[in-house]
Amino acid sequence: MHVVNIPPELVFQALADATRVRVLRVLSAANREEACLCELVDSLLEQQYKLSRHIKILRQAGLLTASKEGRFVYHRLVTRPVHLQKLYDTIRALPDAEGTFAADLRRFRNRMRLREAGRCRIGIQTESFAGPLPNRRNVEHGTQ
Repeated sequence: MHVVNIPPELVFQALADATRVRVLRVLSAANREEACLCELVDSLLEQQYKLSRHIKILRQAGLLTASKEGRFVYHRLVTRPVHLQKLYDTIRALPDAEGTFAADLRRFRNRMRLREAGRCRIGIQTESFAGPLPNRRNVEHGTQ
């Protein structure tokens, strides 16, 4: 296995945003399960384009990896080297005074129940977070 040596300051810069911490908390609490962007959008109630940028930063910091299956890209925590496991344990142990993490995790678990054969096949369910879909809008309004 090839391990990339990411500078610690890059990891901490990636953790300097609440949304990115929320992504890591949900993935680390959910038995380190992988999730596609649409599942994360529905779970965190964040706009698709914003969440996509946050995930890119987490990938660049070496905290997430991605694999593409058809039109879906699944994101998973990077677990090697072992100090990353300790980092995820710490992130999971952070206080949740406002209940944000508990709500994220509840929505995540509910969203994961919509999978077919263990995979996401339905896309974003919370339309207001999906972003613009020009083709859908044109069809709905009778124009092409």
